[in-house]
Amino acid sequence: MKKCRITVLKKTFDSELAKEYGAEGLSACPMLGEGQTFYADFARPEGFCDEAWKAIYQYVFAIAHGIGENGGLFYYGDWIRKPGVAICSCNDGLRPVIFKLEQTDREAEMEYAPVG
Repeated sequence: MKKCRITVLKKTFDSELAKEYGAEGLSACPMLGEGQTFYADFARPEGFCDEAWKAIYQYVFAIAHGIGENGGLFYYGDWIRKPGVAICSCNDGLRPVIFKLEQTDREAEMEYAPVG
């Protein structure tokens, strides 16, 4: 199993929807910055947004386990044209953050002690 690199590609803000539904003073996501990079495999990386992790972890897990490697593409090649890459976003409908997930050559290591 390999580490997956998560890069924050873009922070967006839908001002039209925010004007109608958002809380006063709402702006683009304050949690993450464009260009910020994280590495993950088993668990959410330190400092990574919990809600964003819930939205993308299944793709991180798939990439860490080799889905999309050796020329294989996600979803039969009708989504992403680059092997070992996925473009995903968090679930915030007013200010979604878009991520690039990539396979790496870094070996995954359990960095926490299982409970139980």
